[in-house]
Amino acid sequence: PRDAEAGRKEQLSVKKLRVVLFALCSSTEQAGEHFRNPPRRIQRWLRRFQAFQDDRPALSEGKYLSLEAEEKLAEWVLTQREQQLPVNEETLFQKATKIGRSLEGGFKISYEWAVRFMLRHHLSTHTRRGVSHPLPKEIQGNAGAFIEFVQRQIHTQELPLSMIAAVDEISLFLDVEILGSDDRKENALQTVGNGEPWCDLVLTVLADGSVLPALVISRGRLPSPAALPDSVLLESEENGYGDDEIMELWAARVWRKHTECQHGSKGMLVLDCHRTHLSEEVLAVLSAAGTLPAVIPAGCSSRIQPLDVCIKRSVKNFLQKKWKERAKELADSGCDSATLLQLVLGWLGEALEVIGDCPELVRRSFLVASILPGPDGDAGSPRRNGDVQEELIASLEEQLKLGRSRESPGKLPKNDDPAADPEILHRLFEGESETESFYGFEEADLELMEI
Repeated sequence: PRDAEAGRKEQLSVKKLRVVLFALCSSTEQAGEHFRNPPRRIQRWLRRFQAFQDDRPALSEGKYLSLEAEEKLAEWVLTQREQQLPVNEETLFQKATKIGRSLEGGFKISYEWAVRFMLRHHLSTHTRRGVSHPLPKEIQGNAGAFIEFVQRQIHTQELPLSMIAAVDEISLFLDVEILGSDDRKENALQTVGNGEPWCDLVLTVLADGSVLPALVISRGRLPSPAALPDSVLLESEENGYGDDEIMELWAARVWRKHTECQHGSKGMLVLDCHRTHLSEEVLAVLSAAGTLPAVIPAGCSSRIQPLDVCIKRSVKNFLQKKWKERAKELADSGCDSATLLQLVLGWLGEALEVIGDCPELVRRSFLVASILPGPDGDAGSPRRNGDVQEELIASLEEQLKLGRSRESPGKLPKNDDPAADPEILHRLFEGESETESFYGFEEADLELMEI
């Protein structure tokens, strides 16, 4: 039998690397569902990969992308995610190959390289300490200049916290084919996709900890929901709205109403550069309200958009959790789009109520994103901000009862003993577990038993 330590340091098979890459691009839970593997096994594979890589020399020059080219690819990943566009094996390899074509000596693409790339540039989607990791060099400079500009304006204009806002969208994509299929109905509602979204949720939070009403934009002429939550405004249009029209509606229905109560105070609006085109109409509303638009540079939102620190991800996870709990029942009952929308609006209202009851969490999100200077006048250290971000995410997930039974690659459990996990034991005795899950056996000793 092979030595146990050697087994732990052995490279993963291509099959396993593909699963790990999927987990880094989405999450271990989604990878588990897609490849029908328990999430904890995928986490174990990731740890094996990292242990193996720690003992290996750097990848040879000439066959792989240069650091500069990798940084361009990392920028692309970040900007794709800002637009809620898919980042997966196919799109990542296509973009990497396109960038690699211009390099002398060719480009060797592989799953091993792709997993190393995702880890090296801290691109796991569910890292809970994103603000502590540096951005690619070029956009890191843009982020620094933006933060300096914003903080200077807040200071020199003496902007009140009630007039410093962050606004961003969550697009929901509904796959009618999956909804009507016999399997995996819980995957019919997604927060990443191509084409026109089923609906858009526009969220707005203020630096004083307040949450403004969310504007929901629905495609299709739907009947007005019988009971809209107080925290939700609904707009519906059969052919949908363009990006600039969505912002015009938001400016008219949300921001203008808020500023009218602020007695002429100047303000600032922090927003992404994607999907939020500032038309003349929007600029006119902002100008009339004395509001300066602060547009975050492309690729920087994961670090300096207050809504990205913990709120957006938790709202997305909450909506998907609620959907998965009801998906089969709803699909089997043949409910229409209007009924589904009514449910989503109710779930959004629940999430906003929880967030509204956590003003300190909202306020600290602006601090962690460095929109507001810290108490001593400076931005906190990356490590300190990472600690706070992790704390905020855990706090909001607890409030939303999201739980952490399935960890993401960004935060791996220390105890991997299946005997300590009733869920693992249940799967083992129900025959759903593959051989390498058996407690007491090294994975390396079971390699030949795998399919």
